[in-house]
Amino acid sequence: MASLGDLERTVMDVLWAADGPVAATELRDALADRDLALTTVHTVLSRLEGKGFVEHDDARPRRFRPRASRAEHAAELMHEVLGQAGDRQAVLARFVGGVDPEEARLLRQLLAQSGPDARTR
Repeated sequence: MASLGDLERTVMDVLWAADGPVAATELRDALADRDLALTTVHTVLSRLEGKGFVEHDDARPRRFRPRASRAEHAAELMHEVLGQAGDRQAVLARFVGGVDPEEARLLRQLLAQSGPDARTR
């Protein structure tokens, strides 16, 4: 999965928080504190689209939306990192060792719900 730069991440944060598709002008307004030109917003959106993070409709003006939710993106990153690990068990052990008791409870619950055939779904 392609990585996100600072501005790309900021744009994705706005898109993930939105209730629906967002026009470039709305994005520029939402990022007013960054004082971005509309052309810059369009460039970032084009790059995000090329990386597979966003898609647009055919309306005028075009409206953009994330191709995946924030949770789906985070899960994909976790799978990617785990897939690159030389010692998956060590990585998982370090991860599990760093979660708090409530997160550990949630992990146990999710693992129990997924069952043995979860990878084939």
